[in-house]
Amino acid sequence: MQFVIYLSFATMSLAMVIIFIRLIIGPTLPDRVVALELLASVIVAMIGAYAIYTDTSSFIDVAIVAALTAFLAAIGFARFLERGGPRDD
Repeated sequence: MQFVIYLSFATMSLAMVIIFIRLIIGPTLPDRVVALELLASVIVAMIGAYAIYTDTSSFIDVAIVAALTAFLAAIGFARFLERGGPRDD
């Protein structure tokens, strides 16, 4: 089980680097918003994997709060874009 957890940490870390690159060089604002949401999802997954690794159930609560915060941020970005925020596409 340890090997699987280490492999998942490595895979998610690589995914975070790739997502961060897309977040920085994304050509349009919607691309950056999608990258930010994906980054939040990977962070929630990493918190969940860490909860399994440490066998501490309180980290699941942290993951739930992070997921809800990411969801509210997505709603905020969508409303900002809907109301005519700065778009370059």
